[in-house]
Amino acid sequence: MALQIIRSAAVKRKMEVYMIEFAADLSIVALLVIGITAIIGVAANGIGEKLFGGKRKSEFVDQSAKVQTGWKNVGGRK
Repeated sequence: MALQIIRSAAVKRKMEVYMIEFAADLSIVALLVIGITAIIGVAANGIGEKLFGGKRKSEFVDQSAKVQTGWKNVGGRK
């Protein structure tokens, strides 16, 4: 009877270790999938703007420059 209890405790510890390893592996894979998806999305957006942007390739850059005309330069070296 005592041997069965010891074996049962050892099996429980082993299962706990496996569950911790599984959770760690799952977390790593999830972070990689999310990170790679985000990087691919940004790259695809950049490529799409360059290839299919037409006249509006620099629409946001131009608008930002137009808004900032007349602003004082701040920071950096003079």
